[in-house]
Amino acid sequence: MKFHLTKIIATLLFCLGLASCSEDNSSDMSMDDFARNEMLSFWSDEIIIPAYEAYVESLEELDQELAHFINQAPKEKTLSGLRNSCLQAQISWQKVSMFEIGEAEKIGLRNFTNIFPTDTALINKNIAENNFNLALPSNFVAQGFPALDYLLYGIADNDQQILNLLKTEAYLSYLTSLISRLLELSDLVLMDWKNSFRNEFTSNDGSSGTASVDKMVNDFLFYYEKHFRAGKIGIPAGIFSGNTLSHSVEAPFAKEYSKTLFLEALTNIQNFFLGKSHDSSTEGPSLASYLKAMDQEPLADEISAQFNEAATKAAFLSDNFKEQVELDNSKMLEVYDELQKAVILMKVEMMQVLNIQVDYVDADGD
Repeated sequence: MKFHLTKIIATLLFCLGLASCSEDNSSDMSMDDFARNEMLSFWSDEIIIPAYEAYVESLEELDQELAHFINQAPKEKTLSGLRNSCLQAQISWQKVSMFEIGEAEKIGLRNFTNIFPTDTALINKNIAENNFNLALPSNFVAQGFPALDYLLYGIADNDQQILNLLKTEAYLSYLTSLISRLLELSDLVLMDWKNSFRNEFTSNDGSSGTASVDKMVNDFLFYYEKHFRAGKIGIPAGIFSGNTLSHSVEAPFAKEYSKTLFLEALTNIQNFFLGKSHDSSTEGPSLASYLKAMDQEPLADEISAQFNEAATKAAFLSDNFKEQVELDNSKMLEVYDELQKAVILMKVEMMQVLNIQVDYVDADGD
């Protein structure tokens, strides 16, 4: 009995010692003197809020262009103006899509804004029956910019036929609902940042899994890996299916903006990593400077250089990604490979250096 009691006590002391060592090591790894609060403030004030302000403004201009389209009686000139305003809003969206945190996360902003490919059959059904609810998840694929791309470019074979349909009450009503929905949701997110979330976000400057830096970095990586790398390139190129899916590219009906939207998104990903303000006029604390503060300047430079490599490969792509996939998919695969290298650098090496745990499920095996 005495032997067993002594053994139990020794085992407990050994386990307590391991736990103490583990806690000490964890504390040492998670503590550094980098000013997270300053980085969070710069992200909020110089990148995220200005980006949302510009995005909301672009949607307001799109809404005004729609009113002009209706009031002037739809014709080719007003259709061109509507298309151009829609493109500018899509470009502006690329600057905020990665920031799915706070109210944007609560309402699922990205799901309501840019899930592609769109479901044209569901859109046509909604228009025909005039009995739809855009707040339902089942309508993720029947709204947002992909649905606008279809209505403005793909509902008929030529511009005159498109105009003839858009003049009808049913199509015009749906078009109006799509734009109003985008504006309504973006307003909610911007007001939340300005009213309360900005202070909540910047004050939560610790180094735990629920702290703002950890959450933002995870959201940034999730966006990069799933919605940017896979959504814009990997899925259409057949990386995950074994077969090319050219209809799954972004903006397939416009036929000339897939590359524009991709490069805009890539530029903003790199700018966020480097800490460039929304208008690129200033630089501040960033993931790159955080790595440098942790004596990892070569890694920071390598990640940024990898973004440049992806942009260099993408320069050889057609403006029309659907056409690129169908005629020479090898160039899409080359771009994907360069994007994937950045995933490894950030998701493995950067996360280890910053002692941030990945908080999302990786379904791609990478």
